[in-house]
Formats: sequence, C-alpha cells, structure tokens
Amino acid sequence: MEKQPLPADDDKPGEAGVDAQAAQQGDSEPVSRAGWNSKIEYFLAQVGFSVGLGNVWRFPYLCHQNGGGAFLLLYVLLMLVVGIPLFFLELAAGQAIRQGSIGVWKSISPRLAGIGYSSCVVCFFVALYYNVILAWSLYYFGNSFQSPLPWGNCPVQGNITVKECEKSSPTSYFWYRRALDITDSIDEVGSFNPYVVGCLFAAWTIVCLGMFKGIKSSVKVMYFSSIFPYVVLFCFLVRGLMLDGASEGIAFMFYPKLEIWGDVQVWRQAATQVFFALGLGFGSIIAYSSYNPKNNNCHRDAFTVSLINFLTSVLATLVVFAVLGFRAKEKVMACVVSNVMKLSERSGLDPSLMPSFNYSDPKSVSLEDYTDWFKQHGNEIPGNLTECDLEKQMQEGVEGTGLAFIAFTEAMTLLPGSPFWSAIFFLMLLNLGLSTMFGTMEGILAPLRDRFSFLAKNKIKLTIGSCIVGFLIGIIFSQRCGNYFVMMFDDYSATLPLIIVVVFETFSVSWLYGADRFLDDIQGMLGWRPSVVYKYLWKYVCLLAMLGLLGATTIRMFMETPTYRAWNQEMATDGLLPYPGWALAVLSLLIVFAMLPVPVGLLHSVVQERRKPTTRDTDAGHYSIVNTDETPMADMSELNHPNGVASVP
Repeated sequence: MEKQPLPADDDKPGEAGVDAQAAQQGDSEPVSRAGWNSKIEYFLAQVGFSVGLGNVWRFPYLCHQNGGGAFLLLYVLLMLVVGIPLFFLELAAGQAIRQGSIGVWKSISPRLAGIGYSSCVVCFFVALYYNVILAWSLYYFGNSFQSPLPWGNCPVQGNITVKECEKSSPTSYFWYRRALDITDSIDEVGSFNPYVVGCLFAAWTIVCLGMFKGIKSSVKVMYFSSIFPYVVLFCFLVRGLMLDGASEGIAFMFYPKLEIWGDVQVWRQAATQVFFALGLGFGSIIAYSSYNPKNNNCHRDAFTVSLINFLTSVLATLVVFAVLGFRAKEKVMACVVSNVMKLSERSGLDPSLMPSFNYSDPKSVSLEDYTDWFKQHGNEIPGNLTECDLEKQMQEGVEGTGLAFIAFTEAMTLLPGSPFWSAIFFLMLLNLGLSTMFGTMEGILAPLRDRFSFLAKNKIKLTIGSCIVGFLIGIIFSQRCGNYFVMMFDDYSATLPLIIVVVFETFSVSWLYGADRFLDDIQGMLGWRPSVVYKYLWKYVCLLAMLGLLGATTIRMFMETPTYRAWNQEMATDGLLPYPGWALAVLSLLIVFAMLPVPVGLLHSVVQERRKPTTRDTDAGHYSIVNTDETPMADMSELNHPNGVASVP
C-alpha cells in the first residue's frame, strides 16, 4: 500500500475511504486519521514536546540545590522505574487505539472519558501561561539587536543613577521595571503592559501559523525549532568552557551530597521533575503516538525519547553552570578587589592580622588567598569587610525566570559580542517553548477533533478559534502583576491535576482493563511481548509512587501557606509573600475545574448506561487494534468493528 500523505486543509473525510464508517459512528467519532510522513518527524515532535524550558532553567536548579551528582542518580532511578514505564504506557495506548486522550480512555471504558477532558483542560491552562513566557522571550530577543545591551547598565535620570537599579542590578531593573513594570504584590493589578500584549499577540500568531494545518504544518516548523536549541547549547558549552570560573561552576553542580537521599522533599522534587520532563498526563504523548503505524516500536521510542530528554537536561545544566560560574567568578573577584582596597586604606592595624598577600595591589590577590585570610582574621578587622563566597553567588537567581532573564542575561553582558550571544539565547528559548507549545496544543485539538466530527471537518477554524481564545484570556498575564499569575498557574494549575490524571490512567490500564490484556494488545501490535516486569511496575511501583507523590504534594500545600516571590520597588529586592485569600480561592478553583471532568464523565456514563444498557464487552473496554496487514505510515483509522468495539486479539 502506498504511504498516505498528511491531511491537507481541503481533505474530505470521504477521500480517506471512511464515509460508511463515519456515517455509522456518528458525530462523536473520528472520521479519518493519517500518519507521519517519516519517523524523523515523529521523533522531532515527541522530543520537541518533552524537551522544553524546564530542561534549561528547572533541572539545573534542582540538581544544584539537591545534591548535585546524588540528585542525578536519584533522577535516573526514578526515570527508569516510574518515568519510562508510564511514558511507554501512554505511547502504546495512543498507538493502539489511534485516538487522542479523550477517545483513548473512552475506548477503554466510557466511564473514563473524563480523564481525557481533564488532560485537555490542564493543557489549556499550561498553554495560557506558557505562551506568555514566549512573549517575554520575544521581547528580549527584539531588544538584543543593539549595542550595548539595554540591560547592561543602569539608566541615568539627570545626573543621578536610578535608585532602584543602583540597589539591585541592571539586569534585575530591566526585567522587573522595563519588561514587566511589575507591581509590589498580586493585589496591585496595575495597567496592561503594551509591549507584553504585543509580544503575546505575536507569540499566539506564530503558534497559530505553526498549527494551521495540524501536524502537517507543525512538523515543518519543528525541523528548526527542535534542532536549533541543540546547536545553541553546544555553542554555549564550547564558549562557556573557555571562560574563567566555568570549572568552578561545573564542580558546584556535580559535587555529590549523598545525605539528600534521606530527605523526602528531594524525592518529591525529583519525581515531579521526571513527571513534567516527559510530559505525562498532558495527552500530547498519546496524540502524537496515535499518528504512528501499528507496528511502530513504541517500546524503543520510550527509552530513546527519555534518554534524549535526560541528556538534554545534563547538557543544559553544563551550559548553565559553566556560564553562571563565569558570572559568579567575575562578581566574586570584584568583591575581593573592593575589600582589599578597603583593607589597604586601613592604618594602625595589628601586623599579625594583616594578610601575607600583596594587598597594595588588589587585582593581584587570588580568591583562595583572600578566603583563607578572611576566615582567620576577617572578623577581627574593623570596618565592613565582607566574605566573598563563590557558592552564594552561584545560587543567586538560578531558578525559573530568574535564571533566564536575570542571571544568565547578566552573564552574557560580560561576554565579548554580547548582543550576538543574547540574540541566539533568547531565540533558543523561543524555539524550546514553541515546540512544547505545539505539543500542548495538539493535546487539546487532537482529542477534540477525534471526539467530535464537526470539529474535525473545521480543524482550521478550531485552531484559529483556540488561539484567539488563548490570546484573549492570556491578556490577564500581561498586566503589571501578570508575572505573579504566571507563577500561580505554573505552581498549582497543573501539578495536582496532572498527577491525578496519571494515577487514573495507570489504574485504568493496569487494574480496570488489565495489565496482562494490555501487554497482549502490545504483542498484537509489535509482534513480540514486552517483559512481564511492566505489569508489576504499572500495577504497583508506578501507581504507589504516583499516589505517594500526590500525597506529599497535597500535604505540602496544606502544611505550608502557598507563597509567591514578589518584587519590592522601594527595597529593590524580591521576597516571599503569602497569597491573599482571593488568590487561594482562584488556586482551588483551578484545581477543581481541571479535575471536574473526571467525576462528571463518570456520572454521565452511569446515567447513560441506566437509560440504555450497554453490553458487557463495551463496558469492559474492548477497543480495536489496527489490522496487521497495514503498511507503515498509512492511514489506519479503519476499525475492525463497525461500532468501534471489536474484540481484542
């Protein structure tokens, strides 16, 4: 059979040869489904979705804060026993049933359809704030084409340096005052930031154009958006390793602290990072794998994509701490020079307290000599001499947006040709976020197109309409307090709901449908049976691990008052503030709204069953597997049974 191309805008359902099937299925079933044009396109899409901004600014922070090399070992362990098995489960489910997340769980049991809808809701929440980060990257990218960079020096009003900038730093001032013009708390709404609104519109326009024809158009963009970040990371790694302080930065990152294995919170953070790094629960993995041929080796894909994801995180961490080590070394040496100059101005001091190094030439003093002397006699010298601690400097602003828009940005201003490095860095962030956004939007659009045929027939309108709605709601994040809403959504709108979704997914496959039956289905697709180890991992290890993560996350939320990091304009520093009552209510509503489809879907199915009793086979979830005589990359939307519930081999 000749390979079928991806569907174009004007493809008619009848042209796919499924007219009769569509008429029998009704408006709630998919009318056609094509495949990827090549395996490389699938890999670019899957890797592009799983490798995102978290690999660059979340993983390095966790690695450094939680034991360095010891955290890496813990992360690999959890990836092997929890991450990869669950990733394999979603890949196999999507490939077997050939539908998005809604159709997959509805096929296994009509009572589980709400799981797919919850995935769509969470994807929508994530898309709302994730595209705001793309807007910020666009803003910085546009400002990178000038020399010197606008965040390289503090602005001067009259003959006086702006106090807020003088108290903090040029990069902090540009981020908080120029880019965000941020308020002091989430209670102070403020006006809309026109620059952010414009960049947000541009970001949604790019996403819309990329998703215009579904995967047919998005994969073309992914050839660049998925590969370009690796080119930039390797360039930064080579440049970073040549910088003074890079070795110290990498040493701080990998220094093992095995005692962290006894900290429950470290296990929770490692498990959460594994969970989000692979994109479990979003439905995007299922959506992408549903375009694969039935004999695609999804088992190998699970290991390959997970390995690429992990290696990307390690590569990004090397880059980050090589550059941050350079930044920290520059700041610490400036601190040493400043303190030695103060010391050289002192007179009448006890000679036994004076250092052995040549303090008359501050720039010749090494960090090691100054640190050794300061530990012995620094506190005995009158005045305000300070300790110049390299590790403390490494820890400043190395998490989340603080890493990308403050710490890393400051480091780039110290590099020769800083506008070039700044431009390619923010272009890299833009592409990392863009490929993840494609996967997130596919996790919304594919299930809806599969579930409702009238949406499948109007997929361009659905894509454009979704992007317009996303932009209009996303304007909330372009207010002066918008950064606080981004943090709120990032910390709470996805964490609990996604964990609950994956718990339901794992329980549904391993217990309700049956792990043995699911392995039989995989054997029918691949021609060989995966190890029985997966049965026990899905039924016990993964499920208990996810329940433990859910419990630890819930307990932490109730035991610790939810806080956010706010910028104080007068003090020119940031600090933690508790969320006000109305914000806590919004947090609760986000979580409840994301999980509401699960019980609603269950109740709806029970009511439908009482009105019109279903067969035992349908209730048990006998979904269909594609025929074994199909060729790779062909359109395999035809089901074995006209009602879509054919028995499993």
